[in-house]
Amino acid sequence: MGFLSGLFHSRDKPTNSTNGSSYRFLFGGSNSDKAVNERSAMQMTTVYACVRILSGSIAGLPVHVYKYTDSGSKEKAIKHPLYRLIHDEPNPEMTYFVFRETLMTHLF
Repeated sequence: MGFLSGLFHSRDKPTNSTNGSSYRFLFGGSNSDKAVNERSAMQMTTVYACVRILSGSIAGLPVHVYKYTDSGSKEKAIKHPLYRLIHDEPNPEMTYFVFRETLMTHLF
């Protein structure tokens, strides 16, 4: 009878995750008592895949350096010192795409 009586008693009431400090409510606390930070989140396949897709999509967008002309219009500033860094390659080891993808990954 011990087995059957255990099936019919009431369960514990679930706790409301909004109880507690307002800091935990605003910034996403965890009831599992495990710390969630950037490193532990990126070890999850889902988070890593989402960040990779977003950063790759943003890195593929064209970026140019512009300057204003005397007439008030804009033109590409190909001779500007930042043009090569932003448009071509930041260093011999990385292409502009890899550089911006890395920047976006660290930003997310």
